[in-house]
Amino acid sequence: MSRLASSRTRRGVDPAASGYLFVAPFMLVFAALLVLPLAYAAYLSLFQDRLIGGTVFAGLDNYVTALHDERLLQGVLRVAKFFAFQVPIMLAISLLAALAVDSGLLRFAKAFRLGIFLPYAVPSVVATLMWGYLYGPDFGPVAQLADKFGLAAPKFLSDGWMLGSMANIVTWEFTGYNMIILYAALRAVPHELYEAAAVDGAGAWRTAWSIKIPAIRPALLLCLIFSVIGSFQLFAEPNLLQRLAPSVIDSGYTPNLYAYTLAFTGQQVNYAAAVSFLLGAVIVVASYTVLFVTNRRSKR
Repeated sequence: MSRLASSRTRRGVDPAASGYLFVAPFMLVFAALLVLPLAYAAYLSLFQDRLIGGTVFAGLDNYVTALHDERLLQGVLRVAKFFAFQVPIMLAISLLAALAVDSGLLRFAKAFRLGIFLPYAVPSVVATLMWGYLYGPDFGPVAQLADKFGLAAPKFLSDGWMLGSMANIVTWEFTGYNMIILYAALRAVPHELYEAAAVDGAGAWRTAWSIKIPAIRPALLLCLIFSVIGSFQLFAEPNLLQRLAPSVIDSGYTPNLYAYTLAFTGQQVNYAAAVSFLLGAVIVVASYTVLFVTNRRSKR
């Protein structure tokens, strides 16, 4: 005991406290960049700026107003609709790509994997600008090709097509990201299961359906949760496409765009903070609902 105490004294640091010292830099940055801004935003959401009286304490009035805000509610319903049809398509493509790479039958598998993952390395702003050019009704290559053949140019930026056009951009960006997650999960599946399936006479499709997909269900659930969060935080795509279709995308097209416009254009910082916290609550509820439904089905 005396030797241990003397060694601690010579080093000057208790080994039990060394872990906290290693974690301390992260905790400081985490508190400065996340906890404190959230606390300040929560504080701002409890006040209102008025012409007479200046900034006054409003309690939960901003939240009550947001719950009855038609533009906010329409934006939430719009991104929910976006999630309902975009995410299943994206995850299905990611799963098929991961299964194809993992099968070992795909030629140039490394080039295929790199090619499908590469769009994820493109920033969302650049990707939206690129696809906005392709969607352009006057200057885009699709419109020019249609004009060359005497056909009407597809109205990718019209009201009926806008969600689908944005879904195409997001799918192009994040399919490779989800594919890498699913492929990594497939590589962790024990090969003994494949050997047993081969002995039983299972083919490639039967093995994928009965062994591979059930084995990577946690990875699929992880991708689904990430997609829930990403869908409700949709911002860059509508913000940039708004320049090309201002009559279709207004300031309340998505909740994130609405909060941004309130804060930086309308100077309604307090109300924007309340809208942001309500959006966070919607994301938490949606994520928990997905987890609850998925876990309940897996137990059956």
